[in-house]
Amino acid sequence: MTDLAPETREWLASLGIEPADEPRWFEAITHGSTGESSDYERLEFLGDRVLGLTIAEWLFESSASAEGRLSQRLNALVSRQTCARVAKQIGLGDHIRLGKQARDDGARESINILGDVMESLIGAHFVENGFAPTRDLIRRLWQAEFEGSAGKSKHPKSALQEWAAGNQRRPPQYEIVNREGPDHAARFTVRVSVKNVGEAEATASNKQEAERLAAAAFMEQFA
Repeated sequence: MTDLAPETREWLASLGIEPADEPRWFEAITHGSTGESSDYERLEFLGDRVLGLTIAEWLFESSASAEGRLSQRLNALVSRQTCARVAKQIGLGDHIRLGKQARDDGARESINILGDVMESLIGAHFVENGFAPTRDLIRRLWQAEFEGSAGKSKHPKSALQEWAAGNQRRPPQYEIVNREGPDHAARFTVRVSVKNVGEAEATASNKQEAERLAAAAFMEQFA
């Protein structure tokens, strides 16, 4: 059975999406915890690249900034956290197909899963409609993020790296000190330290975000 639920068809229609191949869209919202033969991972792989190209083109068109600043904004706008925020804004979580254990573990609110499925939907749309319509969809869904502050300020890890160099300190060292929870709802605790200065810790749903938060905490405490 690979037919979309009526409420999911209505939801996609509200986004301006009319699925031609329902099994593909069914796959795009199916998590591996269901135990089914196919899930969203292949479409996520494709959607990630389409999203990156779309945002890079958009930034190039709209800004005369240097490569470094463009890359900083690109990384922020295509991050899993941003994808998850967009997913929440459009109500994606209600339509993700999950196994019972994943549902019980709160996977529907997982930043990792929301971000991944957001990319898989982009992948499905690209396969079915091509680049130009998918670019238009992304620009519409990402409009608020693009016009917001994402990536406009220096990333905390970059700021900490520069602070350490400017103060003749060794480069900051990051290490995972704790990991808990199932794979689809994992929590990582990261410690960042600068020798002869101090250390700070932070916890998040993925290693990169935990490192970012730890660097921000270090800067607030010691810089």
